Amino acid sequence: MDTYVLVHGAWHTGDLLKDVADHIRSDGHIVYTPTLYGNNVGDDKSIGLDEAIQSLISFIKINNIKNCILVGHSYGGMIITGAFDKLGTDYINRLVYWNAFVPNPGESLNDMVPSNYVGLFDTIAQEDGSVLLPFPIWREAFINDADAELAKSTYEKLNPHPYKTFTDPIQLTQPPAAMEVGKSYLVCQEDIAMPASLPWHPRLSEKLGLYRLISMTGSHESCFTNPTLLGRKIIEAGRE
Repeated sequence: MDTYVLVHGAWHTGDLLKDVADHIRSDGHIVYTPTLYGNNVGDDKSIGLDEAIQSLISFIKINNIKNCILVGHSYGGMIITGAFDKLGTDYINRLVYWNAFVPNPGESLNDMVPSNYVGLFDTIAQEDGSVLLPFPIWREAFINDADAELAKSTYEKLNPHPYKTFTDPIQLTQPPAAMEVGKSYLVCQEDIAMPASLPWHPRLSEKLGLYRLISMTGSHESCFTNPTLLGRKIIEAGRE
């Protein structure tokens, strides 16, 4: 029996990973799905990356979670990298990046996305510091393997995201490639949230140094479109 901590991406909450978590639990594992600070209803949307990372660290310590497999989706890759850098192997046995950003020291999430995304987010950022993904991008690039009804119903569950977490450079003592922990990269092959010229894999995965590659069919939002397969692949990514 293993312990998994699933860390959601931008605009999500931990509750939206319930179907994935339930599949992993059905295989006999313990699964936590925390919501990062900044993504709960009523959270301060002006917070930065450090506060979001610290919220995960606090969750792990408060719940006395040890030897876990820490899984990060998309923006969650920034969070799990920062958390491991502070917690180490007493708490975390393996890092699993699920179509996730892999930052080197001093890099921000916006450093790893296309310039047109940065320009868009700069333009639509709200006075409270939040940004919300426009529906056409969600429909065509994030959840392209869903029917119209599922695309619309899931979009309505998203919440405004603290934009400063995208622009803050991450503070790390070492690059991910130097981190002495098991690492996996899980690629959803129809994920076009990043363009083909700036792919998730191998552009970001190779920054991990030695890692296990796991692949599956599906879009960036396979947590909604195929949670059972995703759960199975996360178990495969987390195995010893």
